[in-house]
This record gives sequence, structure tokens and C-alpha cells, in this order.
Amino acid sequence: MQKTFAIYTLGCKVNQYETEAVAELLENAGYRQIPFEYKADVYLINTCSVTGESDRKNRQVIRRAHRQNPESVIAVMGCYAQVAEEEVRAIEGVDIVVGTQGRSQLPELINQVLSGRFAENEIPQDIVKHAEYERLSVKGMTEHQRAFVKIQDGCDRFCTYCIIPYSRGHIRSRLPEDIIEEIEDLAEAGYKEVVLTGIHLASYGRDLDIDEDLISIAAKIEKIYGIERIRLGSLEPVFMTEEKIKTLSENKKLCRQFHVALQSGSDTVLKRMNRRYTSGEYMDIINMLKKYMPDSTFTTDIMVGFPGETQQEFEESKVFAEKVGFSKMHVFPYSPRKGTKAADMDCKISNEVKTFRAQEMTKTAEKCRTEYLKTIDGTIEQVLIEEKEEINGEIFYTGHGKNYIKVYISEMELMMEDEIINSIKNVRLQLQNDRLYGTI
Repeated sequence: MQKTFAIYTLGCKVNQYETEAVAELLENAGYRQIPFEYKADVYLINTCSVTGESDRKNRQVIRRAHRQNPESVIAVMGCYAQVAEEEVRAIEGVDIVVGTQGRSQLPELINQVLSGRFAENEIPQDIVKHAEYERLSVKGMTEHQRAFVKIQDGCDRFCTYCIIPYSRGHIRSRLPEDIIEEIEDLAEAGYKEVVLTGIHLASYGRDLDIDEDLISIAAKIEKIYGIERIRLGSLEPVFMTEEKIKTLSENKKLCRQFHVALQSGSDTVLKRMNRRYTSGEYMDIINMLKKYMPDSTFTTDIMVGFPGETQQEFEESKVFAEKVGFSKMHVFPYSPRKGTKAADMDCKISNEVKTFRAQEMTKTAEKCRTEYLKTIDGTIEQVLIEEKEEINGEIFYTGHGKNYIKVYISEMELMMEDEIINSIKNVRLQLQNDRLYGTI
């Protein structure tokens, strides 16, 4: 009987990409994928370790898999598996740990366990010393109409709060020809939008002996027939020079939505974080993006409760976020990560204060989002139709515009249309009850 596997992914778009790649490897090895809530022969958990809450969720999901089928093979990969191998192995039921390298070995390792042997060579490597990009590829995305394409791994920035350089290692770039070949295959499979992802996307190409960077890769993708949209993942402010922004603005397929990581709007907090830019320099970049691409929208991440953050510094961060006018903000409290410099800093902020500040910053995020939605009410947007949803008994097709804002289109609007999912429609936006509805 054909063996089954189920996968649970935590964390970022890079993890989602790697999950799809491993799923294809297992299917090619003869396994059949089923939903995670079903009883499977193999459970694969792709973990995240960006916060303490992420670690808790990782352990919760691993234990859930073991409860669903105590006889199953459980394989754990990803950042948490890389930096906390002993913790992972101590969880009942775990058979295989591969971290953030060696994912291509998983089918063989799983076969070894199923045949009653010990899974050899599954110990995570010292990722900080590992120098090569692990080649993984995908033919499609199981649950998305947008295709995530990983082009880079690792980070050399060593922000004082961040565990990622220790879980992912130094920067490693994927060869341009591999990227283009994969995206050509995705275009042939019918994908219209690709999202370029990486751990530190802006550093793409710095480790290659060829003259390539993120902008030149985007220019090559622009020429691929069938791809209508190129979206960039999270970018570091220091990458965005005026010359690069001007060149990006010439790419006709590039979505004018930029996730520019902020973390704090206070210069003193940014310095303690080792972020290597000031709030003024960040705003200069936002203004340059607006200069060359006036229709640009901005999303970001903001941390509250960093060690030593005073009430004044927190207020500075709130005021700055409002000044930028983000369309979306991911707000999260600081979480100490073992081995990072911030974990040893004095002046820790209490959980009560962090929770309160997260709530206050979230209110700011909601205010910014509402103000942005008002600016696009009544405008026309191209929406990629992705799925169906039911709201209060009414069926809507939903998708995202180039600005990455979710739009709801009544099923009645598209009744005469064929092949609606994965199509791009021009719709007029109408703001109602904090949602954007679209009329063809």
C-alpha cells in the first residue's frame, strides 16, 4: 500500500517554498500527500524559531502529530531544528532531524526509518560554516495561486536580537540559470505571479563570482512570457539606493508593493538593534520609492519591548509608523533568543509592558491601514483571483491587487466567466466595513 505523508509549515515564505520542494521529493519517491489532520505514515514539520512563541508552536505541532499516529515517522526540519536539536530530539516520537540543510536527503532518511534502520547522517550540520546553497526546486505551490521562488539563503547582518544567522548561516545565492529555469516552468504551468523570497533577499548575488543582483534577476524574469507580476519579499533599507530604485521602477511587471523592514522608529533603539540605518535614512528611502513609483505601497515589521526601550522611544516608533503610512504592519513583542547579544542586555521589559505596547502599536497599524484603504476607495485595481470564501452566507471570489490588499468580488459578478481562479481582473474598489469589495 502506498505510504502517506503530511506536512505542517510554520514561519516565513522561505519555509513555505522549502516545504513545497520537499513534498515534491517525497511524491517523486512514491509517497502520497494527505492533510495534516489525517492519520499519516509520515509527518514532516517545518519549523520556525524567530520568537519564543514560534518555538512553543513547533513543539505543540510535533506532539500533535505523535498523538494522531504514535506509529508514524516524524521528521523535523527548519530553523528550530537547527538551533535546538537536543530539544527537538527530546520530544516523544521524533525520528529524524535535519535542520536547514540536508532536506534533499529526507526521502532516503524516511525510508531508512520505515525499514527499521537508524536514520543515518541526519544530524544538522554547523550551518554557520556551511558555504553552499542547497539546491531545491518546485513545480508549483499546493495552496497558492502565487508562486514563491527562493533565490537566496542565509544572513550576515547579525542584528542583536536575531537568531536567523545562527539557524541559516552566511548568505548563499542560487544560480541565475536555476532561478530562470524554475520560473519558466512555473509560467508554463500557468502561474502569473512570482514572489521572490530569501532570508536576506537584498544580498542576492553578493557571494557569486558573476555580476548579478536582485535587480538584474528581476529584469530577466520580466522577459519571461506568461509571468505578469513580480513581487519582492522583505527588503533591508540599506539595499535601496536611488540608482537601484530608479532601475526597479523601469521593470513594468514589478508590483509596487514593498515590504521594507523597519523594526523600530526610534534611532536609539535601532542602534541597539544593530540595524545600521536611522529613521531619517529609512524615510529618505520611502520618499525615493514614492518619487520613482508614486503608486508604491509599504508594509513592514515592527518590534516592541526591545531591551531598554523607554516609553519615549516607544512613542517615537509609533509616531514614525504613522508618518510613513504603512498599508500593513506586522507587530510583535521582543522575544529573547539564546545566543544573541540582546539576550544578555540589561533593562529587560516586562511581559505586561510588552503586551500593552504591542496592543497600542497594533492600534496604530489598524489606523494606518484604514487611512490607506480610504486613499484607494473608488480606484481601479488589477486583482489576481485566488480562491472562494463565504461571508454571511454569500460567496465571494478573493484575491490580491498589485498593492497586496485583499479584495472581495461577489460570485454574481463572475457567473458568466470561465476559468476564474488564477485570472487577473480589472475591478473598481469600494471600501465597506473595513473591507475592499471589487466590481468588474
